[in-house]
Amino acid sequence: MYLLIPAAGMGKRMGSDRNKLLLTLLGKSLLSWTLLAAETSQTIDWIGIIGQPYDFPEFKRILETVSINKPVELIQGGATRQKSVYNGLQALPQAAKRVLIHDGARCLVTPNLLDRCAEELLTCQGLIAGIPVKDTIKIVDSNRFIQDTPNRANLWAAQTPQGFEVNLLKDCHQKGYQLGWQVTDDAALFEKCQLPVKIVEGEETNLKVTTPVDLAIAEFILKQRLTE
Repeated sequence: MYLLIPAAGMGKRMGSDRNKLLLTLLGKSLLSWTLLAAETSQTIDWIGIIGQPYDFPEFKRILETVSINKPVELIQGGATRQKSVYNGLQALPQAAKRVLIHDGARCLVTPNLLDRCAEELLTCQGLIAGIPVKDTIKIVDSNRFIQDTPNRANLWAAQTPQGFEVNLLKDCHQKGYQLGWQVTDDAALFEKCQLPVKIVEGEETNLKVTTPVDLAIAEFILKQRLTE
């Protein structure tokens, strides 16, 4: 299985002046923890890291430190996540028929989740990891008045990895570019193209590290794992 890791963003909500994936968690960068999960995965054979060229020297140092034995390619990203993934798809080896896309900021992903998604992708055209929503969700207007309360039983919180047939996802990205679609994940492009996307049960601990509070929670979870 081929894996793309979007890692081209900045840490604005983290209050950082650099790529937040270079921040450390228990002595290792966030990107390092993501790469270690991919290295341990039984199904991932190739890794593409999508980033900005000014971060590449640091990415290379990280790769040397964590001793990744699988092929890794650094791919230049774009101004948005959508453009970065588009660039990543173009850089995939020709042999790639299916691809997993996993945000580097979800550095607590387990090899088991990567493997479960990779195996499930052999049976469908597209999928995402997700978990059932526990909170009651409110739909509000621009003035923050509640307009509706959707049935929680039908709501899932999207995570990554997300996986797709490569040619279908390339077509969706191309159509999105032509029509000016702006989306926050690749599953949304599939949905707009009326292609089916399956949910694979994700992990409660697979949080996205976005703020300093997230970083503290991630540290707690990692300490628990190491203790166990």
